Amino acid sequence: MAKMTGGGMVAAMLAAEGVDRVFGLPDGSYQGLIDGLDANGIRLITPRHESAGFHMAAAYARLTGKVGVAIASNGPGVANALPGVAVENAEGNRVLFITSSRRFGITYPDRGGTYQYFDHIGVIGSMAKWSASAASIGRIPELLHTAFRKTFSGRPGVVHFDVPESIMNGKGPEVAVRKPSTYRRTVPIDPDPALVEKAADMLVAADLPIIHAGGGVIHSHAFAELASVAEALQSPVTTSWSGSGSIAHTDPLAWPISGIEANNEVRNRAGLVLVLGSRLGETDWWGKAPNWNPDQQVIQVDTDEASLGLNKPVDLSIVGDVRLFLGALAEALEARGEPTAARKTIVKELQDSRDQKAKKLHDKYLSEKAVPMGTAHVPTIAREIFADDTIFIADGGNTAVWGAFFWEVREPGTTLGTPHFGHLGAGVGQALGAAEAYPDRQVCCIIGDGAFGMHPQEIETAVRNGYKVVFIVISDRQWGMVKMSQSVARHPVKMVVKKRLDADETTGTDLGEIAYDALARSMGAHGERVADPDQLPGAIERSLGSGTCAVIHVDVDPQKHLWAPGLLHFKKMHLEPGGK
Repeated sequence: MAKMTGGGMVAAMLAAEGVDRVFGLPDGSYQGLIDGLDANGIRLITPRHESAGFHMAAAYARLTGKVGVAIASNGPGVANALPGVAVENAEGNRVLFITSSRRFGITYPDRGGTYQYFDHIGVIGSMAKWSASAASIGRIPELLHTAFRKTFSGRPGVVHFDVPESIMNGKGPEVAVRKPSTYRRTVPIDPDPALVEKAADMLVAADLPIIHAGGGVIHSHAFAELASVAEALQSPVTTSWSGSGSIAHTDPLAWPISGIEANNEVRNRAGLVLVLGSRLGETDWWGKAPNWNPDQQVIQVDTDEASLGLNKPVDLSIVGDVRLFLGALAEALEARGEPTAARKTIVKELQDSRDQKAKKLHDKYLSEKAVPMGTAHVPTIAREIFADDTIFIADGGNTAVWGAFFWEVREPGTTLGTPHFGHLGAGVGQALGAAEAYPDRQVCCIIGDGAFGMHPQEIETAVRNGYKVVFIVISDRQWGMVKMSQSVARHPVKMVVKKRLDADETTGTDLGEIAYDALARSMGAHGERVADPDQLPGAIERSLGSGTCAVIHVDVDPQKHLWAPGLLHFKKMHLEPGGK
């Protein structure tokens, strides 16, 4: 009887699922898997650190709709990947995490003093959707089938499968690889047609219905369907932070997350909200007053039943794929005529109010061109140069806020970040994962100097793999968001009046100098440094034309950088609505 390694079984099953790349570092503890990847034509993409690789896999999954596969070797490798597990499970990104562990018999539980071992299953099981270990080579197919079922069911997230090195590298009888359709759902969930019709009736009858789009819209790639239904209903579209980019900001019916007051206005005016793939969590103000109309009707659509009515009571709940639901809803709406003139009038008034507020914000932050520049100029200038379909990542505390407020999404499904976790440094791996997913598209990552300092070594990964990512590093040499909150907590009056505190009045918030442009050049990337907003366009053009990864070190006004827009709202967001 033919024999194969446990790792070979895993690789063959990955290939049957259509997996053609895996992110992680090679290691002898799963050499059987590495050999199996080679034998099945699956590329191993190696970062410099496991957590960066995990974010690469997650970004690849979010952008393509496929499963991202990350690997890590026993003990230290798995420990390095744990930040990725926590972040990407919270973000709801579909990652299959395959690890090795020490040989069977001295682990689960620890025999005592076992080298490079900790309880992978106990730790990751509390962080991920599912976690299990194979106790024998014969259980690999069964457990990996279960892992894939978990991967494609309910809310996307991280699923973990651990294989001891003695099983991963040991041999057993060759197994027949089954088609995915024989052990899991391979088609999206169709919504109940009767419930779609009921939803259509409610939406047509409402005075003003709005649509709230969450991350489920992005996972189902329902961008065209969302825009079509919004147009048919003349419904404004707001988004969760995770769902940001579900609709282009240039669409007249889009209410970007940066327009906080405009979002509050439209959500309070709406008598009905259609919630798509969102749990209405904390950054959605839990769907409560005063940010939402407490008396509005709610229709909620989600593939995950556990999310229905979780934070806001619903009048109609529908289990189903968001894209299929919107497609069916569009057909149902065709038979129900045009929206009323009264609804269009209300929407026009709300659009005018939204646009006036946006203009006031832009005028406030973009009117002055000092040196060093105000941070608002960075995403604004970059947006005018990069292609409309550029994949954009914002990473950092205040830096991510500036990016969200001043980068205009012109094509849906082109943004990445960690809106649920606010995790510094993830943007580096996400940018590389985006370049792997779409090598012919531009990738722009605007990132704080603190966040970039967590994974600058991945510049070499980008150069080695031909990723033409442009990193624009916002350098204020401080932990900006922390410094702001600490300053207001300690000396609120002085901070409001002077806009800054003296150096000895904050603790641990200042950083030293790192010349990131020079660091980039040392690894074979293109590097430039600017402080004048008039010099930034040329630096971006040269970076895009360099033919390799590029890093633009941008010195910004550190005092102005502290005062990112919307900070008061962000602080209130962490209180229960109506609380103090």
